[in-house]
Amino acid sequence: MNKYELLLIIKNAISDEEKQAVCDKVESIINANGAVESTDKWGTRKYAYPIDYTTEGYYVLWTFSAQATVPAELENFVKISENCVRSMIIRK
Repeated sequence: MNKYELLLIIKNAISDEEKQAVCDKVESIINANGAVESTDKWGTRKYAYPIDYTTEGYYVLWTFSAQATVPAELENFVKISENCVRSMIIRK
């Protein structure tokens, strides 16, 4: 199992319940083939530049261990989800 970090930016305009639903879905994808070590919710932050005519997003950082197939599954989820703005997955 490899160690990874995922930084996800969620749209700030959605409700807190919808933000939590996105976080729960990400954690379920990770837990299917790995384990979440920590979740750090940074909250609302300003972007360095406007993205889709918005200037703020909700940032969440996960540290986890998982099999090599999990990052691809997470990227697919981010592409499909309309509430995710950007993501970055790195292998530690």
